[in-house]
Amino acid sequence: MYSARCCGTPRGFVSTTRSFGLWSGVGLVIANMVGAGVFLSTGFMAQSMKPGTILLAWVVGGVLALAGARAYAEIARFLPSGGGEYRYVGTLLHPALGYVAGWGSLLVGFSAPIALDALAAGAFARVLFPALDARLFGAGLIVLLTLLHALGMHLSARVQNGLVAVKVALLVGFVLVGLFAGEMSWPTWTPPSTDGETLSGFASSLFYIAFAYSGWNAAIYAADDFKEPERTVPRAMLIGCFVVAVLYLVVNFIFVANLTPEQGTVVFRYDAFTSGAAQFDQVTLGQAVMAKLLGAGAAKVMSAVTLVLFISAISAMTLVGPRVYSVMAKDGVLPAFLAGKEGHPPTAAVLLQGGLSLLVLFTHELRTVLANVGAILVFFAALTVSGLFRLAIKPLEGQPKPSALGLASAFLYLCASAWMLYVGFTSSGLMLVKVGHASDPAFDAVLSKLAGLSLPIGSGSLYAVPSLTIWVGVIFSIGLAAWAVTQRITSRAR
Repeated sequence: MYSARCCGTPRGFVSTTRSFGLWSGVGLVIANMVGAGVFLSTGFMAQSMKPGTILLAWVVGGVLALAGARAYAEIARFLPSGGGEYRYVGTLLHPALGYVAGWGSLLVGFSAPIALDALAAGAFARVLFPALDARLFGAGLIVLLTLLHALGMHLSARVQNGLVAVKVALLVGFVLVGLFAGEMSWPTWTPPSTDGETLSGFASSLFYIAFAYSGWNAAIYAADDFKEPERTVPRAMLIGCFVVAVLYLVVNFIFVANLTPEQGTVVFRYDAFTSGAAQFDQVTLGQAVMAKLLGAGAAKVMSAVTLVLFISAISAMTLVGPRVYSVMAKDGVLPAFLAGKEGHPPTAAVLLQGGLSLLVLFTHELRTVLANVGAILVFFAALTVSGLFRLAIKPLEGQPKPSALGLASAFLYLCASAWMLYVGFTSSGLMLVKVGHASDPAFDAVLSKLAGLSLPIGSGSLYAVPSLTIWVGVIFSIGLAAWAVTQRITSRAR
């Protein structure tokens, strides 16, 4: 049953079985960050940006990611408890906003990306074994990893650490092949277009690079499972993010040094490939580089490497996501049985997330469902970082004010987030929405201006609203409704 606890005040739960140390945390961050994005983005960018501009964009993206990680690290020092944005936003800004962030994690933050990665893993597995059904393979991965992370804390940690070790070894192997078998001289090719060389084009490229860097905050969700979380979690985020930033820069130098923009167009096949609409031997820059340097067989090996990347990412999200739902259950936002038992993983929460991921996998067109998830996650991260300025005005009891470096990092990340959200809203696909039975001219004029299009239908209006607006509205509605219900329960309990 539900309790009447508010998310704004940490419960003070301290696990006596903390299974994760610093390097487990670094591994979680790396596993969450490194996915398909780094093997795709430069292929698109090379169509309108020169090699130097592409590498500069990856450097700037890394700096922005490190700024976000530094701001989160500052918050994690003051709030060394699990729950992620749900806990941070609820404590620093307002409990109602914490509820919204928590429901955002439950609805779109983990389950939907797990489903997408599972389907992509199935597509790459099909390159190795053509008879496989990509969706069924993905479902099997979700079930297997859900069970492994539901069985025990130590088993969960060992599985994740093992997958990260394999992932890092494979990536290092790819880098060594690229550096020793590939070109080391500065590339001389020019892009078909120069649109990306303008300031606005360069800034737009950061929107996509930012998503390749997403995942640097993974450790905060499972803070209750870390030894000395006030020290370990901030360090894990910063070390993991820095390692990935360096890795991304080296990998992208290999891409621009060995592939031309024409060869980079293989990435345009990726959506059709992962959706099952078509089958190709090469859809990532990693496969294209390996095929050029070592032959077609090496491209298949790179398919296996990409498969491991996806499995590791799915495992990491399966591990950390349920920790958020567990904290929400302890606070009474979700049913109590999702909280789990002391010294054990939150089994029911792990199973819930696995079930939701399977539901998304089999009932939705994933590209449509996830088109706006990245922007939503940026929104909640920016909301969290803004809480650092609240601490500068009114510190937590017995705590000092945030450092100047932490506040500067937060300001930089907020500026970057504002730009990314602007790009997200203005480039989001349109969704037709009918509003009201009777038209209010004043309201119609405002909404028409915001939406960009208004079509009169009967006595009301049909508006073309950016679909990102709909997603944000749904999440806010559910989160605020949950907060209102909890408040009513609290008042009755008194």
